Amino acid sequence: MTIRVLIVDDDDLMRAGLRGVLSSDSQIDVVGEAADGREAAYRTRLLSPDVILMDVRMSDLDGIAATREVLAEFPDVKVVILTTFEQDDYIFGALSAGASGFLLKRTSPEGLISAIRTVHAGDSLLSPSVTSRVIERMAQQPAPDASKDPRLQELTPRERDVLELMARGLSNAEIATALVVEESTVKTHVKRVLSKLGARDRVQAVIFAYESGLTVAGSG
Repeated sequence: MTIRVLIVDDDDLMRAGLRGVLSSDSQIDVVGEAADGREAAYRTRLLSPDVILMDVRMSDLDGIAATREVLAEFPDVKVVILTTFEQDDYIFGALSAGASGFLLKRTSPEGLISAIRTVHAGDSLLSPSVTSRVIERMAQQPAPDASKDPRLQELTPRERDVLELMARGLSNAEIATALVVEESTVKTHVKRVLSKLGARDRVQAVIFAYESGLTVAGSG
């Protein structure tokens, strides 16, 4: 299956570089480029990409606002924020806007291609340093009472286990090892967790785990 990718960045050289990297993978088809968030929204309507690589700092409409606008109209599109700036406001702004991933521009070409495949497959990702920022931010918030969120009651004990391990940053393979089950079983649990929580992807589920108090940052 070919993955249709739209590159959004205000730097001509960066767009050319990203296109060159992605063109090396036969499963990825770069269907277009955009130089700002406003053009990104237009190109999305025109080209129907599966995945958007979205810069943050752009004129007219920045990447976070563009992500929110695009996903409001096309909720099935996956957005990966790709930026030089590892700042909390950008990280949490992007995640709250619905981005499925947040990567730094120093990510290796192999890592970028892997990220696009991962997000397209319905998973989501954050660089390790960004994951630690999310956990640190949640640790600063007062711990809520987990029993008060009705969505938690929908989860089976095993689904809660899977969600907690997801919130610790474990991959499906690592969760399978920890729970001594097949990875395919973990994937099934993850899909059920997302469905029951009404989460569009893994990132939203992880944030829910912390905000609901199911997982407490800094413990375990």
